[in-house]
Parts: sequence; C-alpha cells; structure tokens
Amino acid sequence: MPLQNVYLRLTWCAVLALPTAIAVAEAIEPVPTGDLTEIQVTARRLDEARNQLMPDVGASEYRLGAEDLKNLPLGESTPLNQVLLRAPGVTQDSFGQLHVRGDHANLQYRINDVVIPESIALFGQALNPRFASEINLLTGALPAQYGYRTAGVVDIHTKGSDYQKGAELNLMTGTTGHREVDGEVSNSADTWSYYATAGYLQNNLGIENPAPTSSARHDQTEQWNGFGYIAHVLPDAARVSLMAGVADDAFEIPVREGQAPGFLAPGLPVPDSARLDQRQHEGNRYAVLAYENASGGPLHYQLALYDRQSAVHYVPDPIGDLVFTGAAGNISRTNARWGLQLDASAPTERHTVRFGLTYHDETARSAALTQVYALDAAGDPIYHALTLADQTQTHARLWGAYLQDEWHPFERWTINLGTRFDSYDAVLHETQWSPRLGVVVELDGGTTLHAGYARYFTPPATEKISSETIDLFAGTTGAPPSTGNAAVRAERSHYFDMGLMTRLSPHLTLGLDGYYRKITDLGDEGQFGPAVLFAPFNYAKGRIYGTEATIGWQRDATSAYLNMAWGRAEGTEIVTGQYNFAPDELAAIAQRWIPLDHDQRFTLSGGITRSIAGVHLSVDFIAGTGLRAGSLNVEHLPGYVVCNVAARRSFITELFGELEWSLSIVNALDRVYELRDGTGVGVGAPQWGQRRGAYLSVSRAFGR
Repeated sequence: MPLQNVYLRLTWCAVLALPTAIAVAEAIEPVPTGDLTEIQVTARRLDEARNQLMPDVGASEYRLGAEDLKNLPLGESTPLNQVLLRAPGVTQDSFGQLHVRGDHANLQYRINDVVIPESIALFGQALNPRFASEINLLTGALPAQYGYRTAGVVDIHTKGSDYQKGAELNLMTGTTGHREVDGEVSNSADTWSYYATAGYLQNNLGIENPAPTSSARHDQTEQWNGFGYIAHVLPDAARVSLMAGVADDAFEIPVREGQAPGFLAPGLPVPDSARLDQRQHEGNRYAVLAYENASGGPLHYQLALYDRQSAVHYVPDPIGDLVFTGAAGNISRTNARWGLQLDASAPTERHTVRFGLTYHDETARSAALTQVYALDAAGDPIYHALTLADQTQTHARLWGAYLQDEWHPFERWTINLGTRFDSYDAVLHETQWSPRLGVVVELDGGTTLHAGYARYFTPPATEKISSETIDLFAGTTGAPPSTGNAAVRAERSHYFDMGLMTRLSPHLTLGLDGYYRKITDLGDEGQFGPAVLFAPFNYAKGRIYGTEATIGWQRDATSAYLNMAWGRAEGTEIVTGQYNFAPDELAAIAQRWIPLDHDQRFTLSGGITRSIAGVHLSVDFIAGTGLRAGSLNVEHLPGYVVCNVAARRSFITELFGELEWSLSIVNALDRVYELRDGTGVGVGAPQWGQRRGAYLSVSRAFGR
C-alpha cells in the first residue's frame, strides 16, 4: 500500500476513534476531590522521593521543561537528537548521531530514573519526546550511581505523573513528503493513573542526503512508535508502575549518482549507481516494571526489572553492492538484554547515604549471507559470485554496585563522596573500582560553584566482529584492509570538571564550565563497509578537554538562551579492531596524536521566544565549525549556521472547537552545509544537512 494511503487511513481512523476514546475516558468517574487530592499528593511525594535517589552534586545539568519542548521548531514532534542539540557541548553528526563533550555516542538514557539500555538501531529515534514532561542532560563528573555510559545522562520524566484527564490528537504535514499523526490519552481514577501515546511518520528524507540538494533519491522512511505508562499507588506511600515502548522503522538508503563500479566483469554494461536499492529496518522494544517505597521510614528505595529487544536488518542491492564494493551482505543483528536495578537512600540531618546495584544480561547475535568474488594469485577478482554464510553470538554479563554519602558539613556546602565497582564479562573479563567526588558551594548573590572528579569504566558494545569473520573473507573482494583484530576493551578515564552558575540580575543567569578527561583505551566506532552498520575499536590513549558557557534570560513573555562550547578530542595508536584500517594508516596514527573524527572545536546554539497578541513566536539556531575530514582527520569541514523559526496560536472553531495551529520552518535561510564528506578515520559516505523545510501542524485536545 502506498505510504500516502497508509497515512490517510491512519488519520481518518484516529479522527473517527477519538470520540470513542474520549467517551471511555469520560466514563471513568473521578473520585471525590478530597480522596483525589490525597492520592495526588502521595504520587507527587513519590516522584520527589524518587528524584532524590539520583543526586547531581558536582555534575553539570541542563534542563528542558514542558514549555521548552513546545518552543522547539517542531514542538513535541522534534526528534530527541534534535532536542539535545539545544544543550551546550552537544555536536551533531550524520545518521542522527550526537557527541557530548567530544565523546563518541556513550549516552545513557533513563526514564523515570530507570536505565533504558541503548538500541543498536542507527537511524531511528527509539525514544519520543512527546511522552516527556521534562528532559535533563547531565554531564561532567557524575555521582557514583551513574555508570557504563557516562558522556551524558539523558534523564526523561514522563507525563504519567501529571494525572491530566483527556486526550490529544496532532496532525502534521510538510515538505519532503512529511506526514505525521500522533495521539495521546491519559487519565486517573482512584489509585490508578495511566498515560499512552502512539505515532506514525513518513517522509522522503529519512537519512541525511548524500548530495547538497533539497531532496534525496531513494530516501523514503516509515516510522512507528508507541509508549505507555501505568501506575498504581499502594498503601503506606508505595507505588508499582509499568512502562513499555516500541519503535519500528524502515529506511531506504539514499543513493549517490555517478559512482564508478569497482568490480565490473568484462563485457558487462556500466550500471547506474542512482538505481541502487539498499534498505535498512530497525526495531526496538522495552518494558520496565518498577516498585517504589517511600513509607516515611529511614529508607527509600526503587527496584526495577527491565527487558529490551533491539534489531537491525540491512538488505543490500544484491547486484549493485557486489559490482560497486565487491561485497553484498544481507546482515541481521539482534540484541536481547534484561536486567535489574536497585537504588536506595537513607537521609539524616546532615548526611544522605545512597547505595544500589545493577545487573545486565545481554546476548548479541549477528547473521550474514554475503556475496563476494574470489581473488586469483595476482589479486584480481574471479567473476563468479561466492556466497559466504557467517553467524556469531556474544553473551555478556555486566554488574555493578555503588555506595556514596551526600554530606552537608556547613550551611552552604554539599560534598558527595562515593565509589562504585563494575565487572564486565564478554570476550574479555574486566573490572574497575571507580571513586567519585562532587562539591557544591552556594555563595552570596545567587552564585553556585561546583567541582567534581570521576573515574569512569565504559564497556564496549557487545555486537563485535570476531576473528573468525575476518578469516572467512580472506582471499576475496570482501576482505578487510588488515588482519589484526585484538578484542575491543573497556574504556577507562579520569574526569575533572569545575564550573559556576550565577544570577547577574533578576532576569539574567550565566553558567561557565570547564572539563578535562585523560583516557586509556579510548572507545570509538566507524562505518567501514557498504552496510550502514558501525564497528567498535580502541585508541591506546585519548585526551578530551574544553569549556562551555550558557546564558539564560527571562522577562515577562520573553525568554532567550545562548550556549557556547569549545573543545578538543584527540587519540593516538589504534590497538583493537585493526582490520578496519590500512597498515600505513595504523602506522601513522601510532606515531602522533590525531583529532577524533567527531571533534568539532566550536559549537553554538541559541534561541528566543515571545508571545505577541496570542501568537507564540520562536527563533532558534545551531552552529558549528565543522567535523573532521581528510587523512588522519587533520582537516575540518566548513562551519555552518542553521536557523529555525516557528509560530503557534490557538483558535476557536465552530466545527472542531479549540485548535492549536503551528507553522515551522527548519533551516529558514536554506543554508547548504555538509556534515560529512566521506573522508576521515572511520567515516563512510558523505552527508549533507537538511535544506529548508516547512511544516504545518494542528492539535486538538479533548477533555482537558
């Protein structure tokens, strides 16, 4: 069925189903006001107590509330990676990737303070900001309860605690064939509350365009997502909750015109690279069951059990991939993970002792059927396709425990001292003790100083390529550049962070921060084959350092912000995953420090919002000096500035009641900018940023 027909049918189904959904919601009689107030107070008390399990003493935190999310260019339909680009020190990359303070990925996602393991999906956004009431990004020297993925912690608090009754439908249409429909419903009755959202999106710009044109060829995407949260308040200030999410995305891989075939049999016509048909499907599912107890005694705790299933399937153009690259691999990767997480706190007058433990059990599988050509004694291809079958499986166990004490020795001093121990069993067995220290001092005049130190232990992704896979392709056109493949190791680092936040006036705040990381076995990833999948590797040593500044201004109906960041990220000597690199490249990197491919020296973001005569206007921008390029990453791409504008207003209509309309223009100045040019260490195809796009959306709330 054509995508347009799918969208139209979903839209009409949503419109026809909403009256039924509202009728069901309205049929649930609210409890008497006094009882409901008591339940609400208990639930909010549980929320506050749960948040106290996760201190941020010594770390840097950037908050985006519900109103901030609405002020983004596409409002609550803004993808999560684009939301995070508004925070200081966050750099955009191709394939929707993000880099926080010069790190490669290494982001930890939490929903209601429970870790959601990262997906192996590359293009799709497994988490939808629409279900968030608040999104916080923590960076720097994190307290001891944060482990494993530590470049940044994306902490999402759901709307499930708002207890608003009703529903909402949102429709969006725009350039590049963009069609989107999203729905939400929530309610509370007696001791129960729930929230659910689901959405469908399609457009013709699923992945960054490999050319600087307004639209890409062969770049359709179809994306489904859903999230649900249900909670039950128990007697004695306890709560049990269940949340689950799903994302199912299909992508066409955009084509590049004018490519020269590398492996064309004599006498055959030259194929057209613009007619290649490569596709990728990504899926992610997770569920979390949590029990929280804050009965008023000395101990408050939350115990959570989670399960996550993630999959990626790359389908090649069976002839085109073989002719252009010498390998056509139908590759499937799956990752199944379950785990437990316990966090507890016991406050006294001057101390709050916190402790907890985590356990993760993970199985990663890879299966591939790859067509290649054998090579003769002279190294020339024998044009008779061979099919090589390969299957690998990696089982990993990861557990950790932490203990820390938040101490208030003086009235305006907070000291958080702790440690954690982590053990990782996969291809290698690795462990580490990681001390943490954070200090916060509140000065006169609204100034707060913070400083911290953290020892970090970052295990690699478990979907690694084994040495047997490399041997399988020996003597064929699918052989990698080298043969070395030491097992990927856990990254270990020392992290130092110091900063301040000060109120310069009742309307103006200023934040400054500086950081330095000294790293052993620095982890990185790259795209090394025709399939759009990443492979991990390690530099022997790394160093990352930089500074950030953030300015916020708020007065009456106007608010504005400006974030600025400067940083450097460097590594030397590749010591694992060497098969992905040519011998001369390995030798050169072993003799010098090189910038990491995702190093961007200057990053900026900012925006202003204002309400005028009932119209809410917003303008924001992101800018950077460009990612690395060239041999050994010694060059960088040109700088860029992307400006976005949006306007929204509510109208009363006779037929549909109150509607909220919004018009958004992304890259309003239509700036042409390149994210990647296809060169650099571990970099695949070129990608260009989105050209100007216009989007119109309408929302209708029911029963609120």
